Amino acid sequence: MGRLILEKDIEAKFKARVEKAGAITYKFASPGRAGVPDRIVLIPGGRIYFVELKRPGGKPRPLQRHVMKKIIKFGFNVRVIDSEEAINEFVSEIIGGTE
Repeated sequence: MGRLILEKDIEAKFKARVEKAGAITYKFASPGRAGVPDRIVLIPGGRIYFVELKRPGGKPRPLQRHVMKKIIKFGFNVRVIDSEEAINEFVSEIIGGTE
């Protein structure tokens, strides 16, 4: 039986894959404001995505969903990523290939 994949594992893979593809990702911490997404991704051309990372099958908590809806309402992009497949889809769709 394989090792349980944790959110920190997904986050490490996400960071490495996104940066390899040519974007920048910052850990997003907002003291005094719970529920903010884990990462901000800056993509060439002035695009910004907020990304909530979860363990496989994990879902955002109600407060996180509320905050994500507010961010979307302001016109920003938000994604929830919970697997290597979702990481690859994000990079292919949003950033482009790496090779």
